[in-house]
Amino acid sequence: MTMLHPILIFLLFTGPASSLVTNTSESKFTIKETDEEININTSLLEATVRKSGYVSGIAGKSFLDKTTGFRDSGFGLDIVDWIMEPGSDESYRQILEKHPDTRELIYRFGIPEHGQRAKRCIEGPQICTKAKKLKPTLVRGTDFVAVHQQYQYQTAAPGKNAGSLWTQWIVFPEGKRYFISMDQVDSVNSSHALFQRIDMPGHILHEKGDSFSKIYLSYLNITNDSGGFSNGIIPASAFATNFAPDVRFNYRRDRGTIPKRFIRAYRLRNTQTSKDGPWLAGMTLDPAIIHEAWCHQRNYVCMIQEFGGQPIKAGESFRAAFIVGFFDSIDEMHTVYDQHAGHTGLSVTHNSWQLTK
Repeated sequence: MTMLHPILIFLLFTGPASSLVTNTSESKFTIKETDEEININTSLLEATVRKSGYVSGIAGKSFLDKTTGFRDSGFGLDIVDWIMEPGSDESYRQILEKHPDTRELIYRFGIPEHGQRAKRCIEGPQICTKAKKLKPTLVRGTDFVAVHQQYQYQTAAPGKNAGSLWTQWIVFPEGKRYFISMDQVDSVNSSHALFQRIDMPGHILHEKGDSFSKIYLSYLNITNDSGGFSNGIIPASAFATNFAPDVRFNYRRDRGTIPKRFIRAYRLRNTQTSKDGPWLAGMTLDPAIIHEAWCHQRNYVCMIQEFGGQPIKAGESFRAAFIVGFFDSIDEMHTVYDQHAGHTGLSVTHNSWQLTK
């Protein structure tokens, strides 16, 4: 793990307004902000960041590709959960059960939703469902808009400290059908393998594959069970019935092979006409940072991803950078990925942004 320097942040907009619309001649962006959300329009995309309710990342079904008219088909993109580590909470589960604030830290494994691998929540709450309110702020550049969010974890497992800081940047460059994001944890705990759980790009809501026609996993050939599919492509029919995350299409770094690219994407499908649309992809720009990644069916396609999972000391940080957006082909995904590969950080100032190592 690498100790990170503080990110230089120029927050040009710091307070919510009851209703604010910006669309100046100097800017190609239209931004509408209310007490509940921030809505961002570029020439090619539309997206909403929620301030309350189901928070973090991009709100579900708000991510619009203006080129094709398709939207994401899930609960949201780059959605954030707990800080976790391998191991079981069974020895202290009774302690967690006694207190309402820590009860949600209980992590049950050996069930279809979570699979057989023992893991435990170190800090909570689950940000997306339990944080309830965030205070996202904006940075406006001449050719980009960025959203900055933070949350300090409030609860911890016995023997651990609460207070680790989660930071998220989301950058929308003008003229692109994708955004760049970063999630970072400044940890107050030491661990042999601390990781953060997120949805990347996001879960897929569907009825018998009506909202997507196929999934692409760039690492499929090195999973424990590829299901007999090749070229990284899995048809929607493979998700007709529920199966556990460690049964099929499961990536684990500890199996020893790290892929050249880490791309997870689904081909959108019009639910009315069954016509295929663009791919919606989530790319982790440094494959080595991924601890485990799920792609399984649990009444929806669950696209959980865990980054980190390496030794860390209290006061240190770990992070991952992503590209999330719409693409017309797998070749296009590969091209964009290779242009930005190897990065884990994202730095934003008042007039520029850049991916960092």
